[in-house]
Amino acid sequence: MEFQEAVTRLRIPRTIRKGAVERHHMRNEKHKWNILFHRSSLSLKQKTKPSEIPIEFRCPVSGTLMKDPVIVSSGHTFERACVQACNTLGFIPTLIDGTVPDFSTVIPNLALKSTILKWCTDYSLDPPNDKTTLNFFSAEKLVRAKIMETQQQKPKHPKKNEDQEAGTRIDHLVTDLITQPPSTHDSWSSDDSPLQLKTRSSCYSSPSSSPADKEAFDLNPKAEEFVKKLKSPLVFEIEEGLISLRNTTRAREDDTRLQLCTSRLLSVLQPLIISRYTNIQVNSVACLVNLSLEKINKIKIVRSGFLPLLIDVLKGGFPEAREHACGAIFSLALDDRNKIAIGVLGALSPLLHLLRSDESHRTRHDSGLALYHLSLVQSNLTKLVKLGSVPILLEIVKSGRLGRWVLLILCNLALCPEGRDAMRDSGGVDVFVGLLKRREWKYESAQEICVSVLYGLSHGGLRFKGLATAAGAVEVLMQVENTGNDRTKKMVKRIFKILTETRMEEVLEDSVSTRCDSVVKKMGLAQTHKF
Repeated sequence: MEFQEAVTRLRIPRTIRKGAVERHHMRNEKHKWNILFHRSSLSLKQKTKPSEIPIEFRCPVSGTLMKDPVIVSSGHTFERACVQACNTLGFIPTLIDGTVPDFSTVIPNLALKSTILKWCTDYSLDPPNDKTTLNFFSAEKLVRAKIMETQQQKPKHPKKNEDQEAGTRIDHLVTDLITQPPSTHDSWSSDDSPLQLKTRSSCYSSPSSSPADKEAFDLNPKAEEFVKKLKSPLVFEIEEGLISLRNTTRAREDDTRLQLCTSRLLSVLQPLIISRYTNIQVNSVACLVNLSLEKINKIKIVRSGFLPLLIDVLKGGFPEAREHACGAIFSLALDDRNKIAIGVLGALSPLLHLLRSDESHRTRHDSGLALYHLSLVQSNLTKLVKLGSVPILLEIVKSGRLGRWVLLILCNLALCPEGRDAMRDSGGVDVFVGLLKRREWKYESAQEICVSVLYGLSHGGLRFKGLATAAGAVEVLMQVENTGNDRTKKMVKRIFKILTETRMEEVLEDSVSTRCDSVVKKMGLAQTHKF
């Protein structure tokens, strides 16, 4: 017994020690797992944080994350402010891959913008905002610095290569002259002619800096006076400068508009277009209208980035400023190179809204003119149909307001398949036959335009015949044929020919179907078979 008690006493401490060791071991293991888990979570967090911004999300000019990415004509994507600054200063950067972008057209890249925002959300990063991205003035400073850097990095070639380079430049210029559309040759001035190799040959060795160099060494003193006034911190001085500029650009007898439309003056006008001061916004848009009256200035104004600003004025500017903005877009739309860009950037919808609104007669008139010239492009016609313009335009025609330009827009819409379908669905045949019946013409060409629209709608086969018959078009067109001019008579004859061919097709179809029925009956195939 004594021996067993002694053994029991000896065993208890060992068991206690063993339990303590096990608990200590478990604590160590738990601590190790905590350390491992902590390290793994840290490494996981480090993996989720990107080491750098993807190159697709960075602007090639500024190198920063883009807030408002836009696609240019060459397919590249830039920050909008950088594109506006490059257009203002005439700077065309050379990208890393050696390509040169084309800034003539700017389209918002909404897909990339949403992708950037999602990327920021996934990685718990702040999305780009006004504090972290460049505004126009910061972008302008950056572009100026790049221009100076480009000038400093120009290599000085040996004299033995100068003849070869000159030959290359001339070949390049001749190629430009051959490939450039004929309409653009008329818009060259003596100052901008690419063939002045004496004074500008050095600029062509670096195409990206030639316009900026010209601005730096050939500043217009008259334009610089206005630039100084418009940069004043005092509102009344800006208003006085704009009124003076507006009166100066109203002149027609000299080339004042051409001389004053410099990149520096346009860059100063840009923020004034969207000013919340009534007089500043009204007069700045009016100045832009006057400058755009010069043919050469039209494409320069568009490439300087004024279209989005003018569209903003159309949507929410002061009434008189909206009137001038309609006139500006109408003036810019006269250049064929601007028509597509104006439609792509979204000017059609606000112009259509102003056309049917209770704005001033001048606003509605200029918006109608702008829409007519924009409707000369197929892509804009398709956009107008999608915007539901056909019922709106037909209502305006029936009301008798602004008939001429609205009729011309509808005439253009009748030339495209989508427009024809929309006009037939909206009762266009009945409307134009009714106009021909009333003969209440405020101008001589109205009758001819109505017949032209009906001729366009006649390319619809049996459907047009049914609509024309219901509207009584045949009797009305017979009267028009007796009283109209030669062109109107020719179109009426063509419409009758189309209606006659349609009738012949119906007769042939009826005769063929009758013969088929008789053949089927003779062959005993008229019975319905069950399978």
